[in-house]
Amino acid sequence: MPEPPHATEPPDTTGDLLDRARAGDEEALNQLLERHVPQLKRWASGRLPRWARDIADTSDLVQETIITTLKNLDRFEHRGDGALQAYLRQAVINRIRNELRKIASRGQAATIDSGMQDDGTSPLEAAIAQETLDEYDAALKRLKPEEREAVVSRIELGLSYAEIAEMLDKPSANAARMAVVRAIMRLAEEMKRMS
Repeated sequence: MPEPPHATEPPDTTGDLLDRARAGDEEALNQLLERHVPQLKRWASGRLPRWARDIADTSDLVQETIITTLKNLDRFEHRGDGALQAYLRQAVINRIRNELRKIASRGQAATIDSGMQDDGTSPLEAAIAQETLDEYDAALKRLKPEEREAVVSRIELGLSYAEIAEMLDKPSANAARMAVVRAIMRLAEEMKRMS
């Protein structure tokens, strides 16, 4: 029985697209960008300090980093659907850190806007927030890869449990929810050990 004309083929897996992109397939590279750039842009804008956030700059930074990273696909070893997202996210983190170091080393140029509202954050509160973020990052590194993926996917990328289930190869959204809860509990334990 022939397929109906409106039926579409299943989307290519990340592994298939990676293989094709490595072989020089421009369309496969574009599909990888379409899949990963939007999530990474949302995630990266939440990672930059408030004073460094500029949506256009963040978008450019993410896109440039991903394009550069995807051009060097030979170094990447695909180990599952979430692996490329994690690899690209790490590349963006590294780029953000480099950009922040550049800004810090040359000083921050700022224009004073008389209409700017004070958010009420004192230097002490900002330092405590940074220390907490550093503890979070350190604790996150001590989690198992699947736990780390679950936490980052839900908390930082804001993925739905259904999306996380697909990424972590869980049988259902509820199974993904339980994996996220367990991973967050482990993260809290790790952070508690540090304090």
